[in-house]
Amino acid sequence: MREDHRDKAISAAEQRSAKVAGAIVSGANKKALDATVAAAGEGLLVHPPGNTGNTRAGADDVLDAAKGTEPVVVDVTGGLVLLEPARAGSASASADKTSVVEVFVSDEALSEGTSRDWWILLGIMLGLVIGSVIVVDRLARGAVASVRNLVHAAMAVGGGDLGVRIQPSGPRELAEAGYAFNRMADRLVTSRTSERELVADLSHRLRTPLTVLRLDAEALDPDDTHIGEFSAAELDRRRGIRRIRQAIVTLEGEVDQLINTTRQAVAAQVAAPEEGVCDASEVVRDRMVFWSALAGDQDRQYRVVGAHLRIPVPVARAELAAALDAVLGNVFRYTPQGTAFEVGITRRDGWVAVRVDDAGPGIDDPEKALRRGESEMGSTGLGLDIARRAAQATGGSVSLDRAAMGGASVVMLLADAEASPKQASRFGLVGRLARERDPVKRKWPHQRTDES
Repeated sequence: MREDHRDKAISAAEQRSAKVAGAIVSGANKKALDATVAAAGEGLLVHPPGNTGNTRAGADDVLDAAKGTEPVVVDVTGGLVLLEPARAGSASASADKTSVVEVFVSDEALSEGTSRDWWILLGIMLGLVIGSVIVVDRLARGAVASVRNLVHAAMAVGGGDLGVRIQPSGPRELAEAGYAFNRMADRLVTSRTSERELVADLSHRLRTPLTVLRLDAEALDPDDTHIGEFSAAELDRRRGIRRIRQAIVTLEGEVDQLINTTRQAVAAQVAAPEEGVCDASEVVRDRMVFWSALAGDQDRQYRVVGAHLRIPVPVARAELAAALDAVLGNVFRYTPQGTAFEVGITRRDGWVAVRVDDAGPGIDDPEKALRRGESEMGSTGLGLDIARRAAQATGGSVSLDRAAMGGASVVMLLADAEASPKQASRFGLVGRLARERDPVKRKWPHQRTDES
């Protein structure tokens, strides 16, 4: 565009000089020539033949132009000079009869309009940038919305809501990711349905041997220990019969509840998240009704602390009961008969602690005991893991410590359903109960022996 403006300025100068050169060639007198020069505008001079004075170009340039037939452009300070020869008379006239028309074109005239062109270019560039931003924003908005929907859906599935689906949109890759996500969620729903059906089927299979066991238990002798006088051996036998019958009834109830729960879950919306709130104190009281009978048969002293107030926790009642039963079952299984125990529940700083202490020998390796599937007692090693999973479902944990009674202290730390969970402090009750977040490093003291 700059060169175009320069060419236009030079062309305008050539037109001006051509008018004057035409007057010279046609043999116009001095008066007519002066009028033509004045009409051509400022910056125009006529050099008579052999005269090189008052020129912006060099004298040699003027003489060289007089010898030629075409206009000559010479760059000078502040612009350029156009020198056009004009021969009066015939075209074959000698150079000493050739006049030279000089036209000066300033730099301003050469660059006239360039600033305007720059502003036009800047405006076009700015418009292109703004347009590009708008177009890219519109395109990116769809992609960002697709990614955001995918992230929210993934977080919902991670939280247990398998009913979430997304509408695939956006670029091809994101749309494919959306379809893959939906297929994954469908597979998870199918897997959960199959698992629940399997649990229900297996539970149903247990009914047959349980029925036979119940009939055999009913055929046993009476278990009444209040009427009549019996020897110590007879009392133990009748108490054993009573425990067998109570255990069978409890087991039948658990199997029925398991079958009903799984069937209802499959029949309803399988993908619904498993959420619930129960009263931890009520669960403790209810389970202790069952375990108190066995504790009485084994001459175990026990105490329940803090279970008189309502304390809601965000865990299903059946899961909390199963976790508590797992911990209490370990007490009855791995401590000698007659060993005392205590069940306590406390509420503090947004957490609920369910504690089971015993006066037994304790646990040699707490860290190993908390690992799933590991046990030194010949069991499956899943008891404490059941309690740990129930606690972690609420954001809490399970810890092992030395009880004040001398044995093991198992504490389940659960979130308080009526308070916002807080970061567990390392000091006080909450910090002691959150020990699982830091690996259990200290070992139990050496156990006392009978000889010591």
